[in-house]
Amino acid sequence: MHTELLERARNVRLAIFDVDGVLTDGRLYFLTDGSEFKTFNTLDGHGIKMLINSGVRTAIISGRKTPVVERRAQNLGIQHLYQGREDKLVVLDELLAELELNYAQVAYLGDDLPDLPVIRRVGLGMAVASADAFVRQHAHGVTRARGGEGAAREFCELILEAQGNLEAAQAAYL
Repeated sequence: MHTELLERARNVRLAIFDVDGVLTDGRLYFLTDGSEFKTFNTLDGHGIKMLINSGVRTAIISGRKTPVVERRAQNLGIQHLYQGREDKLVVLDELLAELELNYAQVAYLGDDLPDLPVIRRVGLGMAVASADAFVRQHAHGVTRARGGEGAAREFCELILEAQGNLEAAQAAYL
């Protein structure tokens, strides 16, 4: 299976991430004043930065809208942010038209039913280990790590490895 995933990842030019349950553990934290906070994994963040540095474009498509995600996207250098968008396939089509890419050039990492239409359409559609069972069943692959616990890093490193860029990205720190 790993060989098939590497083959699918070889042509990826755009990596898209869901937020809740993928870049976070899926829990929602609300303070008494109504504000919200999320916890993100620094390993995931650095994986995204390495992917961007290798020339792969990145995007977030989330059904929820929160300033915390906007700040995280800015901090990581994620180029395309779509929040409050339930129909993720429509967003995907808009983004592909803008970037002049096709489905085969896209990788997507999700965890729940709203992610499934995109997971099934793109060249590399993956689910995190903690994803809904039905989503895991229909994804091209499933990360070993759970959402918010290194799954995005694993996804990024798979793409970097497939494109021959993982060793160089790691060697930069030796």
